[in-house]
Amino acid sequence: MNNQAPEKDPLLLDHEYDGIQELDNKLPRWWVWLFNLSIVFAFFYLIYYHVANKGMLMAEEYRHETSIGDVIKSNAVAQFELKMGSLQPSTDPQLLAEGKETFKSLCLPCHRADGGGLVGPNLCDDYWIHGSNFVDNLKIIWNGVPPKGMVTWKGVLKPSTIHAVGSYIYTLRGTNPKNPKPREDQAPKQTGPSEFE
Repeated sequence: MNNQAPEKDPLLLDHEYDGIQELDNKLPRWWVWLFNLSIVFAFFYLIYYHVANKGMLMAEEYRHETSIGDVIKSNAVAQFELKMGSLQPSTDPQLLAEGKETFKSLCLPCHRADGGGLVGPNLCDDYWIHGSNFVDNLKIIWNGVPPKGMVTWKGVLKPSTIHAVGSYIYTLRGTNPKNPKPREDQAPKQTGPSEFE
């Protein structure tokens, strides 16, 4: 009989746990080099950003990018306010479709989908308290009418979106929605003394 022990695999380690033996596989060289390079990169990153303070950290970079965005936004707002007086309603179908979608999502709760008015006024008649021409409409959307509950959309919506919404609202003029809100220039009806007086 042959009592020689089986030849041991050179990759097999001496210890075992629950009958499981561990192999000593070497890591691929590319992985070891990548790991070492990441350590070198981390060292230089630490020196550059945290010791020498040469680069901007995330919070500072965010503030920098925000300030650039604020300048761009304020320039766009200033340009829109300068040319607002000369703007005309657009007839571009794509722009009107964009305006309609914005109207549906933001204006519908107060003015109804057909513009007939709920809490807000009827947008389909010819009488508007704050001016009935297109530029007046843009100014109302832009600046709002806070005492009457009209939200100021300046700084919330892009100028191009406000122009699109104003152009869409302009197309509602002269339409006849069902049960529109009465004109707001009418004198209140005298109904006599109230029962609570």
